[in-house]
Amino acid sequence: MPDASFVGRALPAGAPYRVGREKIREFALAIGEGASVCHDVDAARAAGHPDVVAPPTFAVTFTMPAIEAFLRDPAFGWDYSRMVHGDQSITLHRPIRGGDDLVTTIHVEDLKTRGGSHMLTLRCEVADIDGEPVATTKALLVTQAEPAEGARA
Repeated sequence: MPDASFVGRALPAGAPYRVGREKIREFALAIGEGASVCHDVDAARAAGHPDVVAPPTFAVTFTMPAIEAFLRDPAFGWDYSRMVHGDQSITLHRPIRGGDDLVTTIHVEDLKTRGGSHMLTLRCEVADIDGEPVATTKALLVTQAEPAEGARA
Protein backbone atom coordinates (compact mmCIF):
# COMPACT_ATOMS: atom_id res chain seq x y z
CA MET A 1 0.00 0.00 0.00
CA PRO A 2 1.42 3.40 -0.92
CA ASP A 3 2.10 5.67 2.04
CA ALA A 4 -0.79 8.15 2.20
CA SER A 5 1.22 10.45 4.47
CA PHE A 6 2.94 11.74 1.29
CA VAL A 7 -0.30 13.43 0.16
CA GLY A 8 0.08 17.18 0.43
CA ARG A 9 3.87 17.08 0.33
CA ALA A 10 6.15 18.89 -2.07
CA LEU A 11 9.23 16.78 -2.67
CA PRO A 12 12.65 18.44 -2.73
CA ALA A 13 13.42 19.87 -6.16
CA GLY A 14 15.97 18.03 -8.22
CA ALA A 15 19.04 19.45 -9.91
CA PRO A 16 18.39 21.88 -12.78
CA TYR A 17 17.79 20.28 -16.17
CA ARG A 18 19.55 22.02 -19.07
CA VAL A 19 17.30 22.01 -22.12
CA GLY A 20 19.49 21.15 -25.08
CA ARG A 21 18.81 22.43 -28.57
CA GLU A 22 19.46 18.99 -30.06
CA LYS A 23 17.15 17.35 -27.50
CA ILE A 24 14.36 19.67 -28.66
CA ARG A 25 15.08 18.87 -32.31
CA GLU A 26 15.17 15.12 -31.63
CA PHE A 27 11.94 15.23 -29.65
CA ALA A 28 10.18 17.32 -32.31
CA LEU A 29 11.30 14.87 -35.00
CA ALA A 30 10.17 11.88 -32.92
CA ILE A 31 6.64 13.24 -32.51
CA GLY A 32 6.34 14.61 -36.04
CA GLU A 33 6.44 18.30 -35.07
CA GLY A 34 7.59 20.16 -38.17
CA ALA A 35 7.29 23.77 -36.98
CA SER A 36 10.44 25.63 -37.99
CA VAL A 37 10.76 27.23 -34.51
CA CYS A 38 11.41 23.72 -33.13
CA HIS A 39 14.26 23.01 -35.56
CA ASP A 40 15.80 26.26 -36.77
CA VAL A 41 17.41 28.81 -34.43
CA ASP A 42 17.01 31.62 -36.97
CA ALA A 43 13.29 30.90 -37.35
CA ALA A 44 12.87 30.81 -33.57
CA ARG A 45 14.71 34.12 -33.17
CA ALA A 46 12.64 35.68 -35.96
CA ALA A 47 9.56 34.65 -33.95
CA GLY A 48 10.94 36.39 -30.85
CA HIS A 49 12.52 33.45 -29.01
CA PRO A 50 16.15 33.28 -27.88
CA ASP A 51 16.55 29.70 -29.17
CA VAL A 52 14.56 26.79 -30.59
CA VAL A 53 11.18 26.16 -28.96
CA ALA A 54 10.18 22.80 -27.53
CA PRO A 55 6.82 21.22 -28.36
CA PRO A 56 4.51 21.44 -25.31
CA THR A 57 4.87 17.74 -24.47
CA PHE A 58 8.67 18.05 -24.23
CA ALA A 59 8.29 18.56 -20.47
CA VAL A 60 7.80 14.79 -20.06
CA THR A 61 11.46 14.22 -21.01
CA PHE A 62 12.61 15.60 -17.67
CA THR A 63 9.52 15.39 -15.41
CA MET A 64 8.87 11.67 -15.94
CA PRO A 65 12.35 10.55 -14.81
CA ALA A 66 11.85 12.60 -11.62
CA ILE A 67 8.43 11.03 -11.11
CA GLU A 68 9.83 7.55 -11.73
CA ALA A 69 12.56 8.07 -9.13
CA PHE A 70 9.92 9.02 -6.56
CA LEU A 71 7.66 6.08 -7.43
CA ARG A 72 10.53 3.60 -7.13
CA ASP A 73 11.40 4.87 -3.62
CA PRO A 74 10.53 1.99 -1.26
CA ALA A 75 9.48 4.55 1.38
CA PHE A 76 6.47 5.47 -0.76
CA GLY A 77 5.46 1.86 -1.49
CA TRP A 78 4.20 2.21 -5.08
CA ASP A 79 4.07 -0.89 -7.31
CA TYR A 80 5.73 0.54 -10.41
CA SER A 81 5.67 -2.84 -12.17
CA ARG A 82 1.87 -2.74 -12.51
CA MET A 83 1.45 0.96 -13.21
CA VAL A 84 -0.48 2.50 -16.08
CA HIS A 85 -0.78 6.14 -17.02
CA GLY A 86 -4.37 7.28 -16.48
CA ASP A 87 -4.27 10.94 -17.51
CA GLN A 88 -1.81 13.74 -18.23
CA SER A 89 -2.07 17.49 -18.63
CA ILE A 90 0.55 20.11 -19.38
CA THR A 91 0.09 23.84 -18.96
CA LEU A 92 2.82 26.05 -20.33
CA HIS A 93 3.32 29.41 -18.64
CA ARG A 94 5.86 30.25 -21.32
CA PRO A 95 7.55 28.19 -24.04
CA ILE A 96 10.39 25.85 -23.09
CA ARG A 97 13.45 26.88 -25.10
CA GLY A 98 16.93 25.65 -25.83
CA GLY A 99 19.35 26.78 -23.13
CA ASP A 100 16.75 26.89 -20.35
CA ASP A 101 17.84 25.58 -16.95
CA LEU A 102 14.68 24.18 -15.38
CA VAL A 103 13.91 22.92 -11.89
CA THR A 104 11.06 20.51 -11.18
CA THR A 105 9.22 20.22 -7.87
CA ILE A 106 6.84 17.27 -7.52
CA HIS A 107 3.69 17.75 -5.43
CA VAL A 108 1.79 14.67 -4.23
CA GLU A 109 -1.78 15.89 -4.65
CA ASP A 110 -4.00 12.87 -4.10
CA LEU A 111 -3.99 9.13 -3.44
CA LYS A 112 -7.17 7.05 -3.55
CA THR A 113 -7.92 3.35 -3.62
CA ARG A 114 -11.00 2.34 -5.58
CA GLY A 115 -12.09 -0.80 -7.36
CA GLY A 116 -8.86 -2.61 -6.51
CA SER A 117 -6.61 0.14 -7.85
CA HIS A 118 -4.48 2.85 -6.28
CA MET A 119 -4.86 6.18 -8.10
CA LEU A 120 -2.15 8.76 -7.56
CA THR A 121 -2.21 12.37 -8.74
CA LEU A 122 1.14 14.14 -9.02
CA ARG A 123 1.68 17.76 -10.03
CA CYS A 124 5.05 18.98 -11.26
CA GLU A 125 5.82 22.67 -11.04
CA VAL A 126 8.60 23.55 -13.47
CA ALA A 127 10.41 26.85 -13.02
CA ASP A 128 13.55 28.43 -14.38
CA ILE A 129 16.50 28.85 -12.04
CA ASP A 130 15.24 32.33 -11.13
CA GLY A 131 12.01 30.77 -9.87
CA GLU A 132 9.81 32.01 -12.73
CA PRO A 133 7.06 29.48 -13.62
CA VAL A 134 7.54 27.72 -16.94
CA ALA A 135 5.11 24.76 -16.88
CA THR A 136 2.74 22.79 -14.70
CA THR A 137 2.16 19.13 -15.42
CA LYS A 138 -0.34 16.83 -13.79
CA ALA A 139 -0.35 13.04 -14.01
CA LEU A 140 -2.86 10.48 -12.81
CA LEU A 141 -1.09 7.17 -12.31
CA VAL A 142 -2.82 3.90 -11.50
CA THR A 143 -1.52 0.63 -10.11
CA GLN A 144 -3.30 -2.49 -8.98
CA ALA A 145 -3.82 -2.78 -5.25
CA GLU A 146 -2.51 -5.89 -3.55
CA PRO A 147 -5.27 -8.42 -2.93
CA ALA A 148 -6.34 -8.59 0.71
CA GLU A 149 -4.64 -11.38 2.64
CA GLY A 150 -6.54 -14.61 2.08
CA ALA A 151 -8.53 -13.16 -0.83
CA ARG A 152 -8.44 -14.71 -4.27
CA ALA A 153 -6.68 -12.76 -6.97
